[in-house]
Amino acid sequence: MSEGVKMVSVNRKARHDYSVEDSYEAGLVLMGSEIKSIRAGKVNLRQAFVQFRDGEAWVHDMHITPYERGGYANHEAMRPRKLLLHRAEIEGLRAQVAQKGFTVIPLSLYLKGGRAKVEIALAKGRKLYDKREAIAEREAERDMARASKRGREDY
Repeated sequence: MSEGVKMVSVNRKARHDYSVEDSYEAGLVLMGSEIKSIRAGKVNLRQAFVQFRDGEAWVHDMHITPYERGGYANHEAMRPRKLLLHRAEIEGLRAQVAQKGFTVIPLSLYLKGGRAKVEIALAKGRKLYDKREAIAEREAERDMARASKRGREDY
């Protein structure tokens, strides 16, 4: 990420469970207590997903811990939150999701220029054997990098 961007939360499990096809940056419609909790880093994206309703994109199951000093004006931790995307992006994503196997998931949440942004991705679920294959490829690349770094072939 570039300067002025503070990473708040990353969904590490997403790249393991899904193969990412395309990613987008979206803004979030938040309450005051939610942005304060986000700045404190109290966010969990693990089970989050995006749904489309009435021409709008909504992120569900994104847990933002209620602000400690929120009082009566505090927010619900798991409420659906509206994503701010261009109309063409929403329609394109919705058409892709209509195809079998595609879904939209959040990859990360960060602060950019004082505003909360979420990186969402069009992804396809991986089967167990695909996950094992990806792990094997990653380990093979790591072994090759180690071997070339040492300057000799051990294999």
